[in-house]
Amino acid sequence: MFNKDLPLEFVRVVEQAAIESARTTGHGDRKYSDHVAVEAMRKEMETLDIEGRIVIGEGERDEAPMLFIGEAVGRGGEAVDIAVDPLEGTNLCATGAPNAITVLAAAERGGLLHAPDIYMEKLVVGPSSRGNVDINAPVAHNLEAIARSLGRKVTDLAVMVLERPRHDKLIADIRRAGARIKLIGDGDLSAGIAAAVVGTNIHALMGIGGAPEGVLTAAAMRCLNGEIQGKLVVTKDSDHARLERMGIKDINRVYHTNDLAPGKDIIFAASGVTDGSLLRGVRFFGGGVRTHTLVMTTRPHRVRFIDAIHTSGDADVKIRF
Repeated sequence: MFNKDLPLEFVRVVEQAAIESARTTGHGDRKYSDHVAVEAMRKEMETLDIEGRIVIGEGERDEAPMLFIGEAVGRGGEAVDIAVDPLEGTNLCATGAPNAITVLAAAERGGLLHAPDIYMEKLVVGPSSRGNVDINAPVAHNLEAIARSLGRKVTDLAVMVLERPRHDKLIADIRRAGARIKLIGDGDLSAGIAAAVVGTNIHALMGIGGAPEGVLTAAAMRCLNGEIQGKLVVTKDSDHARLERMGIKDINRVYHTNDLAPGKDIIFAASGVTDGSLLRGVRFFGGGVRTHTLVMTTRPHRVRFIDAIHTSGDADVKIRF
């Protein structure tokens, strides 16, 4: 089991990334927003007493200057595998739209799948529907199963889907079944988390997004008792080469929550950059900053929401609640 203070140390990492990226909100430069989030996250990780290894990050060594896959982070200590998305929703941050977050997950060595950086078809549901859905089943069948699990009608359900041309058929199938849809421009990771939390009025996430984000979602599901099922999607020749290098032979395999995040000790932390359905965004005030962060662990099984105020140290700073 990890040191009991480690989850709160990771909170510092996502908080700093959120603060720095929030300073770029609405500036219209998604690459710069991502850049400052990466730099802030990497800098804060170097203060941790861990022997960290990035297993999901900004890309391979030749694609990213920092937080690349395989990079060592920390100043020595517990062996930890880390998956990061320094700014999920770069477009959301750049335009000031809701649901931009900074995210990381951590586990013991081998506790997080090194997923290829290709697309993945995903189905994410909350605890009540866990074990009752099948990604290979028709959309209507899964919606009926979710409705039965929740004691509702299909017409009462709301499904989050990324607004992409590739989802035209999926959207039509959901509408034909009678469920409501909430289309999102970016950020299927935060949408997946929302589907597993009671009170968000989101009952499932369906559709195709990034496979690395699928691993981060799985880490969150391990902490929330939700479920993700995923299937890799090959869209170009280079995807086949990538899968071959990683030793993945069965393209039709269904990855379940425990396949994507098999670790015993999992930590998940996310901090809001812009206001969203689950987390409030960073708020700046004279002499300080306020952040809202979710941190979860499997051992002990604990979910915390942390509303933190970071001041400049000025004696005249006024704290308002």
